[in-house]
Amino acid sequence: MSHGLYVSFWLPTVVLGAALAIKLPSILKLWRDPLLRAVGGLLVFACAVFVFAAPKTIAWTNRVTGVPNIAAPWVYSLLTALSASWLLLIIAWRNGRTERSAQTRRATRWVVSVYAGVVVALWVLFALADVPVEQIRDLDTYYANTPFMREEILLYLLAHTVACSVTARLVWNWSRTEGLDAWLRWGLRFLGAGYVTNLLFSAAKLTAVGARWTGHDLDWLNTSIAPSAACIAATLVAVGFIVPHAGQYLQERWRIRRRHRSLRPLSRLMRGVTGAREPFDLRATPELRLIRRETFIRDALLQLARHLDDDLRARSYDAGVALGFERGRAQALAAAVTLLDAVEARERALRRPEPPEAARSAASPTPPTSPTASSDPTGSSRPDTTYLLREIQAVSRVLRHPVDIQAVRAHAAAPAESMSTHE
Repeated sequence: MSHGLYVSFWLPTVVLGAALAIKLPSILKLWRDPLLRAVGGLLVFACAVFVFAAPKTIAWTNRVTGVPNIAAPWVYSLLTALSASWLLLIIAWRNGRTERSAQTRRATRWVVSVYAGVVVALWVLFALADVPVEQIRDLDTYYANTPFMREEILLYLLAHTVACSVTARLVWNWSRTEGLDAWLRWGLRFLGAGYVTNLLFSAAKLTAVGARWTGHDLDWLNTSIAPSAACIAATLVAVGFIVPHAGQYLQERWRIRRRHRSLRPLSRLMRGVTGAREPFDLRATPELRLIRRETFIRDALLQLARHLDDDLRARSYDAGVALGFERGRAQALAAAVTLLDAVEARERALRRPEPPEAARSAASPTPPTSPTASSDPTGSSRPDTTYLLREIQAVSRVLRHPVDIQAVRAHAAAPAESMSTHE
């Protein structure tokens, strides 16, 4: 056995183990979900197959038990259990939340019963066979014509081929279903490719065994092609399970980080309003950082509410549309113009000297008769901050384009200036 072949057996084990580690928290948390149980069983059996099918592990198993070639029925049993788990996974997938239906229970019992019977038959046939010479890599072809062992080899290969064929067909059909998430679709494609490659494993094994039956020697299919196909297939299947989970996770992380970064211009503008920054903690999760930045911005916007000019926002929106911006961007540009104007108005109010107490008393000798009148002596309505609070992402993005903002601001101011000059 070459070193490269040895490594190839452990490579899919590592990838399958990674897939199991990713799925394990969900499996343990939602153990009652038959789909997750099927996924967990599949990954456990797949890992076990490659651990015990590695040539060094085969030799160790035979040596520890003291029974020549006893690793064969053990590995065949694990492979048969893996084949059953493929079918159980498909049953759970196809039936979704109807797992308690009579049809689903019958299909599950049928698969478990048939494949459990195959496992029992494998051990009975091995007990009846005479296989005294240890074979680490080419047992299937070496004992292809041995009574009972011949039937055992054929039985496990047929059980594997049937399960693989059914699973491959259904997975490929599902991958072409409309409306699937892109990451799930790619995961199904990898799974389908893995199961098709598994068929190559069975085909190579059956061809090599059949050649022995007819007096020919195609053992290289059994010792080279079949193990390579199995390793590639297992890696593709593992990737098929990893892609949807890892892809959706990374996409969500990227979306959160992009939202956090896109709010930077608006956050910087609001620092001038509050004189402070949003809370920062290196240990905070990306989600928490985003929430803190959004909260900081909205709190600062509320401090600017009384300086917002709704009329200016309406004129700026009309100006944006007139300049050729699409309506959503024109609305964001109008909000940005209004916001910058409010910041400047607030700064002017802060710089304006406050009148003495006596002057203020003389200016309003009659106290207000009600809290409502005091809070709003002019009777004007409070400026609408709904859009600003809801669409902070859009407003922050347009702040990166000061030229567009200036163009809208100038166009919005032009009618008022013209009217003033005409008068």
